[in-house]
Amino acid sequence: MKLYNTLTHTRDEFITHEPGKVNMYTCGPTVYHFAHIGNLRSYIMEDVLEKYLRYSGYDVKRVMNITDVGHLSSDADTGEDKMLKGAKREKKTVMEIAKFYTDAFFADCDKLNIKTPDVVEPATNCIPEFITMVQGLLDKGYAYIAEGNVYFDTSKLEEYYVFNKQEADDLAVGVREGVEEDTAKRNKTDFVLWFTKSKFEDQELKWDSPWGIGYPGWHIECSAISLKHLGEYCDLHCGGIDNAFPHHTNEIAQSEAYVGHPWCKHWFHVLHLNTNTGKMSKSSGEFLTVSLLEEKGYNPLVYRLFCLQSHYRKSLVFSWEGMDSTKTAYNKLIAKIAALDLNSTDAVDTEQYDALHSRFTDAMDNDINTALAITAVYDVLKAKTNDATKVALIRDFDKVLSLGLLEEAAKAAAAAKAAKAAAANMEFVITCETPDVDEVFKAEVEKLIQARADAKKNKDYAGADAIRDQLTGMGVTLKDAKNGVSWVKG
Repeated sequence: MKLYNTLTHTRDEFITHEPGKVNMYTCGPTVYHFAHIGNLRSYIMEDVLEKYLRYSGYDVKRVMNITDVGHLSSDADTGEDKMLKGAKREKKTVMEIAKFYTDAFFADCDKLNIKTPDVVEPATNCIPEFITMVQGLLDKGYAYIAEGNVYFDTSKLEEYYVFNKQEADDLAVGVREGVEEDTAKRNKTDFVLWFTKSKFEDQELKWDSPWGIGYPGWHIECSAISLKHLGEYCDLHCGGIDNAFPHHTNEIAQSEAYVGHPWCKHWFHVLHLNTNTGKMSKSSGEFLTVSLLEEKGYNPLVYRLFCLQSHYRKSLVFSWEGMDSTKTAYNKLIAKIAALDLNSTDAVDTEQYDALHSRFTDAMDNDINTALAITAVYDVLKAKTNDATKVALIRDFDKVLSLGLLEEAAKAAAAAKAAKAAAANMEFVITCETPDVDEVFKAEVEKLIQARADAKKNKDYAGADAIRDQLTGMGVTLKDAKNGVSWVKG
């Protein structure tokens, strides 16, 4: 399998530190507000990646942090703590905010069929680990204390801008919401490892440390949590492209300074979901959530398909027109699958299975090309093979795609069957709309009308038309209704 590596800027053969095992780390949400669907695009693509690694036979351990302290509104270590900002907005405590939005995040993930990582660790659980790592960096000479805060000294590195061959736009997004100069820093690229109360007096969450009462910086948490659960080697680190600089750049700096060797070989970054007005963010006014999609009548899995139809390394433009097109495509796809014999006991055609299966794996092995993987699903439906083979392939592919294909198809097939049964069991009503009709004539007409209905039910349309012509000759005009026929004698 080849994956694009943001660190090397090439599609590299995916090789792990220990053969057959993957230590995977995902940057989790800062839980001060609902996740918008731009955030969730990254989690969808990371979910597909994890599932494909498992599908390919790897033993995967995936760890994700929950940022509930230390993430400031500017990446330059300035501005208000986002968690405190959320608490003030809703007049709740920081931990109440964290609990509510953590639960909301995972509820959204469930709706999108995103698997919960093996380890989910809130930053506030790991204060001792942060303190140990910060002290280690001080001891090794990679950190210094200034104005009560502990900073990482980037001048001690041979190379700091490890992702500097990225596109300029990708680097620029790391400096968002304004940058204010921190005069306590020795170098403009230095970053905070530990804040003390001397910097933010109103911080709600504070802990004792060797440097005074304070709280951790944002960047230290991912390094320490990864080291705690995955050890000194991380095989695969994931996140949105806006995390590449400075967050992931800083993670590499502090982690490798601490462990004394290369830390993570492979970096997987998902590009932005944009709107017509630009990058989606919580402060831009384009705050689109899974709940909003549901309110507008979209199954969240339609949004998952919307994301999978594009490559993760391409910016994706969101529009309601695009969602409508994807909804139509999803419903048609489900209908085609529902038309198969989902419970067929026929033998799977192994030759056809292998040929169609390789189209899927070829797409996924080529830098997780989900758009071509979706095409492979359509290839299965068009293939000249039996339904058992098609169902087996779709079930197999959906272990990775997680679009609920067979589950939704089973629901659609059951609904269609129920509707057909209801129609069959519906009482056939014959209504005469002409008063004072001779009873003998009425009985003869209604016998013919019933015979016509039986002919139509048996798909004898020629016989039904002949009876209608006979009734017309008797001066009877028919008006078909959903559950019967009304007639008049003219």
